[in-house]
Order: sequence, then structure tokens, then C-alpha cells
Amino acid sequence: MVPLTDNNPTQTTPYVVYLLILANVLVFLYQLSLPVTELEQFFFRYAVVPKDLTVAFNSGDTSLLLPELMTLFTSQFLHGGILHIAGNMLFLAIFGNNIEDKMGHFRFLLFYLICGALAALSHWFFSMDSTIPSLGASGAIAGVLGAYILRFPKAKITTLVPLGFFFFTVRIPAIFFLGFWFFQQALFSVASLNVPTNVNAEGGVAYWAHAGGFVFGMLLAPLFGLFSRDRYAS
Repeated sequence: MVPLTDNNPTQTTPYVVYLLILANVLVFLYQLSLPVTELEQFFFRYAVVPKDLTVAFNSGDTSLLLPELMTLFTSQFLHGGILHIAGNMLFLAIFGNNIEDKMGHFRFLLFYLICGALAALSHWFFSMDSTIPSLGASGAIAGVLGAYILRFPKAKITTLVPLGFFFFTVRIPAIFFLGFWFFQQALFSVASLNVPTNVNAEGGVAYWAHAGGFVFGMLLAPLFGLFSRDRYAS
């Protein structure tokens, strides 16, 4: 199922969402310009490599720890392919604008980045010895989805549903669309516990980052003003 739009108008322009999309696209275009060997080095430098983070935590060496901690944020702007970034940016565009509208621009940016970092740590916690780089905006966006299901459970999501060679659209309440999305991520997360840490399950998808980001999003969103009195109410 692919979300196309929601029936949830906003009262402000989502400048932060637009800037995040632009930043992700620009970084992806830069990735495309790199030769394969340089791209691999780029990923290992700016993505989260769980084993490197584990070594940095255990070392207690600040000069080693700080660069690894920064990857919790830089990794959020890296993507592994066109479908990866396209899917992430679609979800961010559809669901992010409403959350930014309620939180305000600065608080939304802070919320987004923190959710992304905590999502990456969720993935690290269950794969501390993995040497495979973890990257993408999925964890941060999962936090946005967690906030959305809390604030707008009844919003209708226009969804593209494939049926064999045919496609049709349906309008699904957010609580069911996002609830099913989270159920999938949680299910695959548990399944991935049986996979060796040097192998990423399901083609490299960090399901624990998705599930963790969603849960942290639900927990943190109220602290960032998600349920504050409408700034535009008379």
C-alpha cells in the first residue's frame, strides 16, 4: 500500500519539511556522482556502523566517540537507492507537514532529528556487532508517523492498493494505515532477532529503527507541543 495524500489541511507552510526533502535530495545527487569505491567509503564514514559505535562507547575516548555519535544524525540524510529516498520523501511530505504545523518549525526540526538518532540507537541496540552501515531518513520519519497517529488518528489517507495488474485507491483512517505499518515493522523486527548480526534481514532494512522511531515519536511528540492549544484559535 502506498499513501498518496491525506485530507488534513494545514495552516502554515511546512518550510522545514521542504528543507529536509531538499537536503536529502541534494545529498543523494552527490552520492550518485561518486564512484563505487568512494561511495562505500562515504557510507562507512557518515552512516551508522553499529560495531564502530560499540567500540567507541566501550573506549571512553571522546575523540573517537563524538564522530560516531555524529553519524546518528548524518546517516539520516543518506539513502541506498532511488526507491529508498522516494518512499521516505513521500511519507515525509504527506505526514510531516501536519506535525510541523502543530509543533512549529524549530520544535519539529528538533523532534525529527532526535527521533532519527533514537531510531538509529534502537537498531544499534539489537545489532551491536554488525559491520553493515545503517542509513536513511526512515527512523526519523517513523517518529513523525508515531506523532501523526496520536494527533490525527481519524484523518483519511488516500492509499494506492495493488490488486494483481490493477491498482485502485481507497481512503483509510490513519489509525489503521499507520497501525498496520507499525505492526509490520514490529513483526519484522522480532523476526530479525534470529538473523546473524553480520547479515541484515530482508535486504538490509533496519526494522528496529522503524519500530523504535515510531515508539519514540509517540512518546516524545507531546513534549514537543503536539497537543498544545491551537496557535491560530481565536
